[in-house]
Amino acid sequence: MVKIISDSTCDLSPELIAKYDIDILPLHILLGEDEYEDGRNITPQQIYDWSDTHKTTPKTSAPSLAEAIELFRPYIEEKREIVCFSISGSMSTSGNVMRLAAEELEASDLVTVIDSANLSTGIGLLVIEAAIMAEKGQSAAEIVATIEVLKPKVRASFVVDTLTYLYRGGRCNAVSAMAGGVLRLHPKIVVENGAMDASKKYRGKINSVIMSYVKDMEEDLKSARPERIFITHSGCDRDTVNAVRSYLESFGIFHEILETRAGGVVSSHCGPGTLGVLFIAK
Repeated sequence: MVKIISDSTCDLSPELIAKYDIDILPLHILLGEDEYEDGRNITPQQIYDWSDTHKTTPKTSAPSLAEAIELFRPYIEEKREIVCFSISGSMSTSGNVMRLAAEELEASDLVTVIDSANLSTGIGLLVIEAAIMAEKGQSAAEIVATIEVLKPKVRASFVVDTLTYLYRGGRCNAVSAMAGGVLRLHPKIVVENGAMDASKKYRGKINSVIMSYVKDMEEDLKSARPERIFITHSGCDRDTVNAVRSYLESFGIFHEILETRAGGVVSSHCGPGTLGVLFIAK
């Protein structure tokens, strides 16, 4: 059976990782001189506390080559095909590390690396699709062909409570243009062609902004694939998350409405109070 591996930015919960037998290769988070592994020995709250204290955004880096080799090796020894997913290549060299690991193991013929052109559960949606196909016994070539068709159909967006983290991190140029004394502005950040861009701008309290953001997607939600949809957030009010879930349930479309917490890398760049609804269009 094909083995499915993703870097840690897919933001899948431990339950989903176990359910679909997915292996995770962690990116690294640097808090000053201290280095941590995303999802293993650092929490988003620790990141927020450090960032607010030091008035800067933590640095993040790709997985180490040694870690990738160690993760791949047992599957290569079994001669299993591996399909790997990485965060958008414009955001990290994670995918390149995976390719180098395959080369070091002289197993490039067994390993395929997919640049998701996305982040967070925009990647996770594709990873789960691949895992389901692998479980059904489909080959790596069949999985990759299907995923490449699905990639442009992934709809990944979110709204942020504060512009501070995106501004500090410099990952979204449109945010830089908004910064500078703009109070209570909450842009909708959309991932397109592997990059983040600011779309509609909302004002007001984040809880009401989140609901406006979700309701503005009504037509797109009605034409989404029904298998699953994600609510992914970096620590939002429970009542707000429940309200988003209830709204999505009201369509009577989705077989699964999955909630996940954003991991350390995504949280480092988006900050607390961020929420996104992510799905695949038909």
